[in-house]
Amino acid sequence: WDETHFGKMGSYYINRTFFFDVHPPLGKMLIGLAGYLSGYDGTFPFQKPGDKYEQHNYMGMRGVRLYRLVSNFLALLCFSVRVLLLELSKSLPAALLTAFILIFDTGCITLSQYILLDPILMFFLMGAVLSMVKCNTCADRPFSASWWFWLSLTGVNLAGAMGVKFVGLFVVLLVGLNTIYDLWDLLGNLSLSLVMFGKHLLARVLCLILLPLALYAAMFAVHFTVLNKSGPGDGFFSSTFQSQLIGNNLHNVSIPE
Repeated sequence: WDETHFGKMGSYYINRTFFFDVHPPLGKMLIGLAGYLSGYDGTFPFQKPGDKYEQHNYMGMRGVRLYRLVSNFLALLCFSVRVLLLELSKSLPAALLTAFILIFDTGCITLSQYILLDPILMFFLMGAVLSMVKCNTCADRPFSASWWFWLSLTGVNLAGAMGVKFVGLFVVLLVGLNTIYDLWDLLGNLSLSLVMFGKHLLARVLCLILLPLALYAAMFAVHFTVLNKSGPGDGFFSSTFQSQLIGNNLHNVSIPE
């Protein structure tokens, strides 16, 4: 059922047809982009679960595969888990074992074979945790290039997690608690000046609050720019908004404020 749901939305992006959904747009935009790049033309109706795809090139949207790349978000997730466990445990066998457990997990294998948001969400969740841990390891050299990179990448992954599903807010909470603990520890460091503490605070506000919010807003800017044709989501919005959609009965009609 979910494949029918999100596959149809991928088609909407390819056809630039406006729709409304409860989830933020990033995951569905990536599904549509994967379908477009892999040759899917957006013509399959996705009317009910189990319909045969026949000649339609749907495989690119399953697992969000781009062109002929065999890797998908599950493969990237397994790689991220391996790096994360290696960073936390400093044990290569433990990291490899965990990655192999995930690779052969029935649930993950199943999720990666269909047009779903979950593999994309899990990738950004794991990416945010991995970036946070890597940033913590750079705590002894703050404001270095690697420190800025991992802190910024944490913000990017937070935006990605929120942009796929709102359940991504849980990883925002995790990173937020880690940041509060980190700042509290810095505040108790008497050898650190208040000016330097202020720089630490501003860096985290910039990378973990402003950057994710800007990226999250940019996703919706792309969403509304791409979907410029009338579709099933018109009725959820005002007449003024509907007048901007090509094919809508109110298109280009002058509407008083």
